[in-house]
Amino acid sequence: MRAVKDKFFAVVLAGERPGGSAISQELGLAASVLVDVAGKSALARVIDALETCEMVGGGLLSGPVEDIYRDNEEIRQILNGSSFQWTAPKSGPSASALAALEKLDHFPALLISGDHALLFPGLVDGFCRETGKMDVDVVFGLVPYSIVRAAFPESKRTVLKFSDGQYCGTNLFAILSREGMTGPAFWQELEVHRKRPWKMAHRLGVGLLLRYVFGRLSLDEALEALSRAMGCRVGYVRVDVARAAVDVDSVADRRLAEKILRNDQDSQGNH
Repeated sequence: MRAVKDKFFAVVLAGERPGGSAISQELGLAASVLVDVAGKSALARVIDALETCEMVGGGLLSGPVEDIYRDNEEIRQILNGSSFQWTAPKSGPSASALAALEKLDHFPALLISGDHALLFPGLVDGFCRETGKMDVDVVFGLVPYSIVRAAFPESKRTVLKFSDGQYCGTNLFAILSREGMTGPAFWQELEVHRKRPWKMAHRLGVGLLLRYVFGRLSLDEALEALSRAMGCRVGYVRVDVARAAVDVDSVADRRLAEKILRNDQDSQGNH
């Protein structure tokens, strides 16, 4: 069992694809992470949460691009006085993560999306502590879909369907060693081929994809296959918190996040 002795440094991904995201276009935002969620931007909520985590000791904000960063007072105010510094993003999320991790040169490291507006310290600290019990290089956070569906039955989420369970992603990733850098490099390669599914299938293995499509692939088998393909040891942490599956990359997600935050305020007011 490997013990996490050092604090995690975090990379917050805040870049945009060329042309901007759907939510930034719809709401006229300079960057999608600046979407207002109950009176505070998603990015401000993420940085505030990380700043109060016991297991996180600062890090880098990867993105938005320099023109937006230099011209946007809100982003500079969010970072002012924080333990995070801006760094230029690359052409995609995986390339940005890889470049930021190289710049940090510190492990363990945490990768988080800048639109994870419902992030809170207990969630992050719990995830980081659980990774310390694992002898792997890369860790994904996964929420059982049953928990998400019970909490937010009206919400449409991407569901990973394995033979032994269904899960939603959390946008929480840990890179625990330099060997784990092959993870972002692998996903960068897949991003390059995202419009060429036959090349992605060749990289992952057609047999593996077919087993997944027909519901015959277990989660452990998928992680073993990913470990072989990525050239490092891959594991996951089960996160039993429904809101961990909610990032704000659509107007519908923004409405859901604001509803959750209002319910939080109401429940606090009743105590």
